[in-house]
Amino acid sequence: MPAKNHTYHEKKETSYTLQLRKLLEELPPYTRDYFRALEQKSSAKTRISYAYDLQVFLRFLTERNPALSNKGIHGITLEDLNCLNSVDIEEYQEYLKYYESDTGEQKNGASSIARKMSSLRSFLDYFYKKELLTKNVGMQVDMPKIHEKAIIHLEPDEVAIFLDSLDNYEKQLTGKKKDFFLKTKIRDIAIVTLFLGTGIRVSECVGLDINDVNFRENSIRIIRKGGNEAIIYFGEEVEKALLDYIEGPRVHIAAQALPGEENALFFSLQKKRISVHAVENLVEKYAKEFVPQKRITPHKLRSTFGTTLYQETEDIYLVADVLGHSDVGTTRKHYAAMKDQNRRKAARAIKLREN
Repeated sequence: MPAKNHTYHEKKETSYTLQLRKLLEELPPYTRDYFRALEQKSSAKTRISYAYDLQVFLRFLTERNPALSNKGIHGITLEDLNCLNSVDIEEYQEYLKYYESDTGEQKNGASSIARKMSSLRSFLDYFYKKELLTKNVGMQVDMPKIHEKAIIHLEPDEVAIFLDSLDNYEKQLTGKKKDFFLKTKIRDIAIVTLFLGTGIRVSECVGLDINDVNFRENSIRIIRKGGNEAIIYFGEEVEKALLDYIEGPRVHIAAQALPGEENALFFSLQKKRISVHAVENLVEKYAKEFVPQKRITPHKLRSTFGTTLYQETEDIYLVADVLGHSDVGTTRKHYAAMKDQNRRKAARAIKLREN
């Protein structure tokens, strides 16, 4: 029987699972119960993030708590955790601002600290509910205050500039740079147009297979964070960009693709599925050339789509659904403020008395 040709997402999930198992070998044995309980409500990638966060916390205890300094991470028991108090957690929050790790110095802002604190609270709460801890000491400390940041996105004229410039970029280039750009031009236009026209995540983009694209319905099938499947629809501009690529350069690349990579929608020049890092690099490279006043990433192109959709529809539930937000509150927090901007414009437009 021939070996099964696993999908991109199956391969990634397997890779994450193996990575998590390796991490758990370095953590105390009881932590496996917690991560097993998480399995039904989170992806392996999310659990890896939680494991890294827990590793940082346990390392902090061995470095800063004299009573635990000789135990090592693997030797810290639930009884040790039960002896912690709110001051220990406050010191941990302070520690997270700057610390040394195996990969060098680490600096965290308020949002990163809040995420690590949330991981710790979840971990402690699991054993508190199991009555293996008498308290969840993480809940006794306030979370850091996170200041809202303005949504960085492209205005409609900037979207036009970006796409028009990408269409004609070879006119600014010569020699090898021009040759290199022309090799990837049609693919890159398809990727950028797909982000702007659907708002998908970069991970969802690189995970697309050719059979995920349905031109009868003008839709793509994507795998969301957490493994849920979704169907996203696209308009004529995305349709044209995808067809130009699929019926053009992709035909030749797919014929020479590496074994196991044949079904990928977007390929690298090495004839394999394009990576998240490569897509991030190409978007940022073009953005520096075409809209240098803003730092644009694939996520900012996603924000551009979300912003445009909300401005056109004022339907926050539609925006949340299309973007794949599990909590509409997340969408409202990011996009609803734009309604206030429109109301301010209305107020300024009304003149009760001519000067």
